Amino acid sequence: MRPRTVLCMGLASLAATMLTCTVKAETLVLQEGQVIDAEVVKSDDRAVIVDLGFDLLRVPRSSIQQIQEDPCEAAGAVLADANGPVAGTSHQAGMYYTTTAEPTTIERNADRFAEAVVMVSSPAGQGSGFVVNEKGYLITNYHVIENETLIKVTVFHKTPSGFEQQSYKKVRIIAFNPFVDLALLRIEEAEQPFKYVYLGRIDQLAVGQTCFAIGNPLGLTRTVSQGIVSSVNRNYDGRLYVQTTTDINPGNSGGPLFNLRGEVIGVTSMGYLFLGGLNFAIPVDVVQRFIENWDAFAYHEDNPNAGFRYLQPVGRRNVGRPPTARPPVE
Repeated sequence: MRPRTVLCMGLASLAATMLTCTVKAETLVLQEGQVIDAEVVKSDDRAVIVDLGFDLLRVPRSSIQQIQEDPCEAAGAVLADANGPVAGTSHQAGMYYTTTAEPTTIERNADRFAEAVVMVSSPAGQGSGFVVNEKGYLITNYHVIENETLIKVTVFHKTPSGFEQQSYKKVRIIAFNPFVDLALLRIEEAEQPFKYVYLGRIDQLAVGQTCFAIGNPLGLTRTVSQGIVSSVNRNYDGRLYVQTTTDINPGNSGGPLFNLRGEVIGVTSMGYLFLGGLNFAIPVDVVQRFIENWDAFAYHEDNPNAGFRYLQPVGRRNVGRPPTARPPVE
């Protein structure tokens, strides 16, 4: 992950701009998440030229993801992103939320959604997951909890001094679908609302788009890795996946793959350990359909195969030879 870069503005000048907004400046959000705050002196279809105060900088259009023209909006986004979407609104779609937030940096998004990404543990191992609403419902991979009912979820609550781990052992399996490798869980002993993520739209996904993952690879909690979308519809073993260069290792399974809007665009599912850049995530539209139709895959402790059940056909009552076929009577 590359650090956020602010050119031509120190901490003092940035604070002054946020409080007064007297300086005419614009914010360029680059494709890799970097930010340039400076005055635009010329702009055309090929490049944007900004005044850094000590020199002019030419930025190719292909390197720019967005230009924020109002510095007050940008300052407001910095102040608000700790509690909600940046420069946008949220909408509840049943059990999950969507947002109209504007793209921002990986640094800001990682800070906003750190509490919503959790560790899912069972006697068989551990993986990742992410909370989809304030009531403690969360998504993970089915293979993270496969054949297990004793599940623990660790949430990393933000405190003034850092992060504090809190483990929840009363975790209920709501639904699972092994065919798409998804499971819906709920933390039942919560005393306060949970921080949650927003689900994105699959039709806004594009090849080359910057993305990043947050998870717990090899038990290294809250690890952030960056990459791009390599393919939006990679066929693997009869299923469609989002292929990405974002590193996905054992322990990342079930975690979120974000875009720069802070929206989840996939569930990190698998990757090649010895072949870098070949990693796969379950597309967000599959996740949305699974959540919207969770009752079709509902789990019940008396039926470990709940969610799908195949009934054997009834046996033939007449075991004799079937009658000889006859032509239809005219």
